[in-house]
Amino acid sequence: MKGANFIHMNRIDTRFAELKREGRKALITFLTVGDPTVEVSAEAIKTMDAEGVDLIELGVPFSDPAADGATIQEADERALAHGTDIHKVFDMAAEIRGEVKAPMVFLLYYNVMLQYGLEAFFKKCAEAGIDGLIIPDLPYEESGEIAGYVEKYNVYQIFLVSPASRERIEKIASNAKGFLYCVSSLGVTGEKAEFKTDFENFFRDIKKYSNVPACVGFGISNGEQVRELSSYCDGAIVGSAVVKAIASGNTTEERMSNLKAKIRELKTGIE
Repeated sequence: MKGANFIHMNRIDTRFAELKREGRKALITFLTVGDPTVEVSAEAIKTMDAEGVDLIELGVPFSDPAADGATIQEADERALAHGTDIHKVFDMAAEIRGEVKAPMVFLLYYNVMLQYGLEAFFKKCAEAGIDGLIIPDLPYEESGEIAGYVEKYNVYQIFLVSPASRERIEKIASNAKGFLYCVSSLGVTGEKAEFKTDFENFFRDIKKYSNVPACVGFGISNGEQVRELSSYCDGAIVGSAVVKAIASGNTTEERMSNLKAKIRELKTGIE
């Protein structure tokens, strides 16, 4: 592939433009690749896409996922125990890209990229059809390390912003690409019974500065919460509840049935 081939409209921008025309909020779902196997993950991604998920986050298993709660930590452990690594994740993404319409982004830790080699990593993302990267341990202030590759390969770094960001919100939001990942509350990922964040003020500050859609994640697990939180912004991100749905079942058919049921329940919050 020559560099010029990478310059196209990013699928994330295309999808959110479609949602804006339709007047609809986004449903974004997450899974840990390799839990229980890479083959099941490929089926799950295709199932999510067929069920109308708007964007899919592919969690790259890591031995110390500092931003994640017990559900995703355990999924990472199972995936790593089965030998899932970044090479297998890339191979799977490239294999299914032609069958999946939804944008796909990696959620991964920076060390994985450094070990792979930064330019080689971005080039591989472009070749495999990965549209963006969520990197919990590479904050906005250090994003200059990869900014040149983001531009060259058109693979966005998706910035995270939290209620604790305060005076950083203006800089983060005004420089965001694709969409903003708005963390619902302090702490790690995992299902929550209630949220104590002042979302009205949080999203008012974000919308003041952001030129891209803002989507909220961390702790959202059902259609009612999707409806409640996405009313403040442009969409909802669901991780642990989806990981649990895939994990609950003894066969691929059972897992996909549980996943479909969970997605359809989540979609009641945006329809």
